[in-house]
Amino acid sequence: MPLPGHRNEGWHAPVRRVVFTAVVLAFAALATPAPSAGKDPTASSREAMVRTQIEARGIRDQAVLQAMRQVPRHRFVPEARGKEAYGDHPLPIGLGQTISQPYIVALMTELLALEEDHKLFELGTGSGYQAAVASRIAARVFTVEIYEQLAASAAARLRDLGYENVAVRNGDGYSGWPEEAPFDAIVVTAAADHIPPPLLEQLKPGGRMVIPLGNPFFVQQLVLVTKDAEGRIEETPVIPVRFVPLLGH
Repeated sequence: MPLPGHRNEGWHAPVRRVVFTAVVLAFAALATPAPSAGKDPTASSREAMVRTQIEARGIRDQAVLQAMRQVPRHRFVPEARGKEAYGDHPLPIGLGQTISQPYIVALMTELLALEEDHKLFELGTGSGYQAAVASRIAARVFTVEIYEQLAASAAARLRDLGYENVAVRNGDGYSGWPEEAPFDAIVVTAAADHIPPPLLEQLKPGGRMVIPLGNPFFVQQLVLVTKDAEGRIEETPVIPVRFVPLLGH
């Protein structure tokens, strides 16, 4: 059985550092209500996804489960793949990238232990799906995507769907988002052989980070990183995963 995967499944060049470009989507100060499902015929598909793929694998955080029920995953995949949006697997989103398997999105979100007043930083926006899910729980989400085309499309998608508490930036997320630090939680959606020091610096005492660590070209461990009140760091392996290399540094 293939290992749980991430949105990016193609391999890329060695990591490199680039400079942030403009913010392409502003955020509201507080989390906004989820877009109404109305008579959305995909609501039953989302419910089945949550029940059979996510709850069945042990996800218990009710806020996470509700967010996974709310966010219209089919709007974050190419229209031609819409019928596959709620399947138990990643899907391509262009540029050799993919949207993550629903369970991995839910697991990473649960590990972050988000609360209503939290500020989250995400390294690797992709289609914007992880940011959308997290935005249903956290007050504000700041997300950086190194591919300009993906950043622009994710920003437009999130704006059109009403996720006004998400800010999207095109650039290198290795350096985080210094002017908005510190963050209550950080999620990294690409494999690194070390924890980026700028992200550790921008994580609040008591904060949590989820990151795949290990050889970027083989299997990694999804790791929960915690920072205590004195700034001490603890790393806890969670499950084996396979992500593409982190671009930047």
